[in-house]
Amino acid sequence: MTATIIPQIERDSVFKIVEAGERLDGRKFDEYRPITIELGVYSRAEGSARVKIGNTMVACGVKLGEAVPYPDSPDEGTLTTTAELVPMAAPTFQPGPPNENAIELARVVDRGIREAKTIDLKKLCITPGEKVRSVFIDTYVLDHDGNYMDAAALGAIAALHHATAPEFGKLPVSKRPIANTFIKIGNNILLDPSLEEERVMDARLTITTDEDGNIVANQKAATGFWTKEEVMQCIDLAFKHGKEMRKLF
Repeated sequence: MTATIIPQIERDSVFKIVEAGERLDGRKFDEYRPITIELGVYSRAEGSARVKIGNTMVACGVKLGEAVPYPDSPDEGTLTTTAELVPMAAPTFQPGPPNENAIELARVVDRGIREAKTIDLKKLCITPGEKVRSVFIDTYVLDHDGNYMDAAALGAIAALHHATAPEFGKLPVSKRPIANTFIKIGNNILLDPSLEEERVMDARLTITTDEDGNIVANQKAATGFWTKEEVMQCIDLAFKHGKEMRKLF
């Protein structure tokens, strides 16, 4: 996240609550806020989903088209992922070209889908070397109350799984990679951070897992560090919550 000046009194207040083993909203350290997924919410997209994690809301749309394949993969369809932090979603979001936070979000969503081999891109080939089908995933953060990363990743994979096109029916999608984000405040690890918690975090780690027991992507941010034991703790929780979240769609 873009650095912001946090009043020391706010930082101290959140830190004291966390050090006491509590969170501002009463959750356990390893507990998500309520998650809801709405499918097929945008008629102009071949697949769409709106995800809420607590008060954070993200919309994802999937558009299908045709393109010239990349030279190094002439028999595979193309995948493009974009992300937009809508200015009305948070005071810190500004209009204009994507900033580093939007670029990071798009890359995390894209990497999880791509590395899990969620889509069989070879099945999107029309004419090798000449024409393939293209998949565009557009993500919009509509309300930001912390952890838009997990909401965007969940919305993108849900939209992909329900995307259909008249030319070939459902997309050849098989995997369900799930992203789980953790932060550190002092020596405490918190899952699914709220905005207040993110504002004072020392480090952030997003781990994306699939249903086959693979870690398909991870992303570290902020200046703090993670020990090996802490990372392993996060991995165990990511597999646990990933399994539960796949039941939502």
